[in-house]
Amino acid sequence: EVQLVESGGGLVQPGGSLRLSCTASGFTFSTQAMSWVRQAPGKGLDWVSSINGAGDSTNYRDSVKGRFTISRDNAKNTLYLQMKSLKPEDTAVYFCYKGASRGQGTQVTVSS
Repeated sequence: EVQLVESGGGLVQPGGSLRLSCTASGFTFSTQAMSWVRQAPGKGLDWVSSINGAGDSTNYRDSVKGRFTISRDNAKNTLYLQMKSLKPEDTAVYFCYKGASRGQGTQVTVSS
């Protein structure tokens, strides 16, 4: 059974940083591409970033390029999203995805 558990969210001021983590189990993590997707209050799901299994190919939505960095530690079965220069519009629940499976999400709130 695929299990994904996100953590690391919180309340941060504009311009601040957070690092999200997603611990995976139930599948061979190192062979699977992973993604971060977010959902702002009252809005639909928005893809944020993806990374291949080896960790050497990444993609980002335009609005987070240069501010967010996706990475993974295959030895720890963990996916990361380092977020810096956070903006109020980054406020959302962030989910990690493996295919159609996702975790429970972690709330990120950017507010002064």
